[in-house]
Amino acid sequence: MEYLLNKISREEIINGTILIVDKPYSWSSFDVVKKIRNTIILNHKIKKIKVGHAGTLDPLATGLLLICTGKMTKEISKLQNQLKIYTGTFILGSTTASFDQETEIDNYFSINHIDKNLINKVLPNFIGDLNQTPPIYSAIKKEGKRLYEFAREGKKIEIKARKVFVKKFEITKIKLPEVNFLIECGKGTYIRSIANDFGKALNSGAHLKNLRRIASGKYLVEDAVKFIS
Repeated sequence: MEYLLNKISREEIINGTILIVDKPYSWSSFDVVKKIRNTIILNHKIKKIKVGHAGTLDPLATGLLLICTGKMTKEISKLQNQLKIYTGTFILGSTTASFDQETEIDNYFSINHIDKNLINKVLPNFIGDLNQTPPIYSAIKKEGKRLYEFAREGKKIEIKARKVFVKKFEITKIKLPEVNFLIECGKGTYIRSIANDFGKALNSGAHLKNLRRIASGKYLVEDAVKFIS
């Protein structure tokens, strides 16, 4: 990443550029923004520069993250509205409070009744315009606080469902209790919530094991720069 930033001129950074980054596991999207901003300030002697990302990835997710600098930050909203494609794995038969592996398993369910036919039967319920309830372990704000702050304090809070759009939802491999998937969806869609709701639709439970963003609009992860701290 530092090598890439050194190849981009000071003027290009200020005028605005889009950096296509492959976000590593355990880094937050803000961690990546902060690292890039600090590197730009240090290497290009720019005292102040706008840097932002177009679409948050959870720390436990990896893959495509678009970073905008300078005047290109004005395009962030437009970039966020692009359809995004994800691949990953659900684990059936267990749930967590965060809907992924950030928190411990809190419940176990039978998966003896689940087969390929049942999985294919419920899939259409997750395509199109959906009402989705975000996980409480999320950065969405309510009453001036992030939802995950309420969760970590052990407080229960009402979370309103939101409209999201899923264009494509395919199961690419079934090896119970794990199922691999590919999802193409719009802005604001929580794949973790899909995992949780998918488990319920199967009369069981599920949580997200791993997630990788492979595309956002015309931008592809194979064109991304590996981010090395």
